[in-house]
Amino acid sequence: MAFNRFHRPRLLGLAAGVAACTLAACDTVEKARPDVFATSPHPSANFPNIAYATWSTAEPPYRLYPGDEVEVTVPSAPELSKTVTVQPDGRISLALLPPVEVADRTLGDVENILDRAYASQLLQPMVTVSVKAAPLKVFVGGEVDKPGVYDMPGDINALQAVIMAGGFKTAAKRTEVVIIRRGPNGQAMMRTANLMRGVSDPGLTDVVPLRRFDVVYVPRTRIAEAGIFVQQYFRDINPVQFGFNYTVGPTYLAGTVAK
Repeated sequence: MAFNRFHRPRLLGLAAGVAACTLAACDTVEKARPDVFATSPHPSANFPNIAYATWSTAEPPYRLYPGDEVEVTVPSAPELSKTVTVQPDGRISLALLPPVEVADRTLGDVENILDRAYASQLLQPMVTVSVKAAPLKVFVGGEVDKPGVYDMPGDINALQAVIMAGGFKTAAKRTEVVIIRRGPNGQAMMRTANLMRGVSDPGLTDVVPLRRFDVVYVPRTRIAEAGIFVQQYFRDINPVQFGFNYTVGPTYLAGTVAK
């Protein structure tokens, strides 16, 4: 199933409520090879203590996360077909099986897991998995009026996300707004966007369409503040459990699904 079906519905409006979040501890996992990181070719902040993967607009395969509503179809045993929601622990519950962990896995991965799980009970399971609904959450922080996690109402950009968060504060550095995104292989990518032009003329906005789980950070006066924010947010505070691991610099930082 294509990612675009769920990531880019038509824009319905900018009204959105702050999503409820739970505190989660950050895990430091194994070291990542430093040679997989490179400087972003787009306008980007370059922090001496944090390295990011090269920015890419390519859309990775869709991965399941808590809150996703999933339709599981078993053609050889229709009575086992079911629509389920990925729980906060990253698992789904299906008939005849113990809870199955699906978080941070692609639809194809989950289909293979369920085929193997049902193989001892069905001759040819041929399980298919599709996503019926998925929350599209982004985090907006820094010099905005109401920082927090927001549900995207549709296909929005960074400036629209800032508006959802109450707009810029007086001291906001509108010309270097930081956008952090999980890239291929779980690596964190980062670029900056000049949103000042969009304030004076929406047609000149440095348009960066947002994706699920993007982080938009508005620094105050110095772009280096974003480096401190990243470390505090993902390593020390991590108030938003988005439900995946990704790499920033030489170590893996985590917003992991509870096991």
